[in-house]
Amino acid sequence: MKTQKQLKNNTTLIIRSIKESDAQDLINLLNKMGGETDYLSFGKNGFPLSLEEEKILIKKQNETKNNLMLLAEINGKPVGSLSLFSAQKERTKHNGEFGIAVLKNYWGFGIAKLLMDEMINWAKSNGVTRRINLKVCVDNKKAVKLYEDFGFEIEGKLKREICIHGKFIDNYIMSLLIN
Repeated sequence: MKTQKQLKNNTTLIIRSIKESDAQDLINLLNKMGGETDYLSFGKNGFPLSLEEEKILIKKQNETKNNLMLLAEINGKPVGSLSLFSAQKERTKHNGEFGIAVLKNYWGFGIAKLLMDEMINWAKSNGVTRRINLKVCVDNKKAVKLYEDFGFEIEGKLKREICIHGKFIDNYIMSLLIN
């Protein structure tokens, strides 16, 4: 998968499937983004996988029909990513949970919206995915609004699920049903 989009500032954005050869760039990107926001499950340089583990993960995800890993690039530089991981068991393989992040310098350019468009269109056409789930901190108002704008609904709250700087934060569980 590879698509080209124009951003609000007329910059060209490439959204494409992640390849094994992207593993180090993806780790670097995630480690940087982890230091730019408290809304990821890890902080700066806290991404938990080694280069080899990430390569194996990318290879495995790319071999399945119901998993998706996307990279957003500007001028060949990674600026965001989206991953949707699904169960492989027969009764639950229609469920996928996704995470998304964009470098802080590129917030407000519409990159997250474009990544989500790609994911939802992919989910509608892959023949397997019928439910997309996510978790989001209840105080991350911009993200909650973005997800609601795409039709995601809050299904519940996980109390004290995240601990940031010693403070517990609740997470919403949100989902989008794909027909």
